[in-house]
Amino acid sequence: MLWLKALHLIFMVTWFAGLFYLPRLYVYHAMSSDEISHERFKVMERKLFYGIMTPGMIVTFIFGIWMLVDYAWVSYGTSGWLHAKLGILVLALIYHYFCWVWLKAFKHDRNTHSHVYYRWMNEVPVLFLVGIIILAVVKPF
Repeated sequence: MLWLKALHLIFMVTWFAGLFYLPRLYVYHAMSSDEISHERFKVMERKLFYGIMTPGMIVTFIFGIWMLVDYAWVSYGTSGWLHAKLGILVLALIYHYFCWVWLKAFKHDRNTHSHVYYRWMNEVPVLFLVGIIILAVVKPF
């Protein structure tokens, strides 16, 4: 069981690294004005989203569901902290979707947001991570 938890955490870190960095790339992309920079950011964003973030998310969910099925739901199924954590994970999944929407907008040169917008969006995953960690470790309710 500890191997499952370790793998779950490793891929969660991978996923969240992407969630932290991709909106930062969007900040710089929105600020850039030359074609070479735009094309470079498109490549970096695509590789981060499809090569690191999305696989990290998928494997995180695989190991998380595996742990839920194996022992967590039986042990903690009625615990409020687990339901709250799962709720935050749904929000993180929605945020991941919006990262994809923004990726497509930049890919097709249709971005409508400023770098300031992406600076604010860059802070959202921090809130998710803090909530998830506190809920999973402290189990406050």
